[in-house]
Amino acid sequence: MLMDETLYKAAEYIKNFGVIYLVDKQEVPDFNIMYELYDSTCCVMFFFRNKHIMVDCGTGDNNKITWAVQDVQELIDLVEVVYRGAKKGKGLVVSAKDYSTKYRY
Repeated sequence: MLMDETLYKAAEYIKNFGVIYLVDKQEVPDFNIMYELYDSTCCVMFFFRNKHIMVDCGTGDNNKITWAVQDVQELIDLVEVVYRGAKKGKGLVVSAKDYSTKYRY
């Protein structure tokens, strides 16, 4: 639910370069198999012109974000990085913030 609130708050700010869609995993089982959505409760994935855009956040899984981003500005920055990279034709973009546990104190 925390991620839902963050997405709701960020939707107004990213409406010029992004749209948020919510997908129920029980209603679309093909999506689960294709993108390996088995044990996570929330996943954020990015698509641009029907192409899946991967994000390197430093966690090892570039296909999706499987944790709740709590800061609205952080999510807006992440969507903006994805949008700018996708417009340039990149299939993999690097996040401005490193989310690996290596740098958490």
